[in-house]
Amino acid sequence: MIDTRVKIGQVEFKNPVIAASGTFGFGREYGEYFPLSKLGGICTKGLTLNQREGNKGVRIYETTGGILNSIGLQNPGIDNFIKEELPFMEKQDTVLLANVGGGTIEEYIQSVEKLNETSIDIIELNISCPNVKEGGMAFGIKSEIAYKVVSEVRQVCKKNLIVKLSPNAQDIAYMAQCCEKAGADGLSLVNTFSAMAIDIHGRKPVFNNTVAGLSGPCIKPIALRMVYEVSKAVDIPVIGIGGIMDYKDAIEFIMAGASAIQIGSGNFTNPHICIDVIQGIEGFMKEEGIKSIEEIRGVV
Repeated sequence: MIDTRVKIGQVEFKNPVIAASGTFGFGREYGEYFPLSKLGGICTKGLTLNQREGNKGVRIYETTGGILNSIGLQNPGIDNFIKEELPFMEKQDTVLLANVGGGTIEEYIQSVEKLNETSIDIIELNISCPNVKEGGMAFGIKSEIAYKVVSEVRQVCKKNLIVKLSPNAQDIAYMAQCCEKAGADGLSLVNTFSAMAIDIHGRKPVFNNTVAGLSGPCIKPIALRMVYEVSKAVDIPVIGIGGIMDYKDAIEFIMAGASAIQIGSGNFTNPHICIDVIQGIEGFMKEEGIKSIEEIRGVV
């Protein structure tokens, strides 16, 4: 018998595979391909206090080994999510994570207070958002600012709190330690890398905002290194994210120290990828005589 259960904070997952924020919507579309109850968890599309229409112009652009996106956090807003999307998610018999963004600390706090009164299991705090009061630099770039937003959200958050780290942070290991000190129950990393593409015929950037977020298999080796470093630097659970395309990638992240993993861009190339990875992990464990995920977590 093998045991694929993992624990993040006070929340137990039936397996370590979570559908990542931004590539899985709220699960409705993928529910047509497989029972969502088979997943360890689902992380919502990034939510903000108020509804957002997102960015204009090109939003998705394919590059070698990955994709660039400039969606601009298009989402229905917290209130509409609770009313229209959460009832569907509650029926799926899996752990629910709400990814929360904001332009100010006050927006983060108000969003979390609304989610406190719901069935959401975990808040995933997206600190890659631009801080509108500090000139647009992301909350997750400077460790002292990340510490401030996490500590203030922690004071009001009644849920398990995971902080999603940006790979663009000045020092990601120190950033992780600051978030742990501020009261985070866990960390997820990495978010997308800052990148760009140029339209050579138009002689201009492809995206209206010039830069966009890079994800996909091309970022995996860097994401894996960052997860390894962060896992060694903190005592709280880490969720590994970045270019996971099969069960072998997932096992690598677990061996690097991750307690669980999230699959993002891979959902676009294979809508069954989460199930394939779950089955692949189970097969690997049986083949290798591994009884629980904990036996191999952080063995590297």
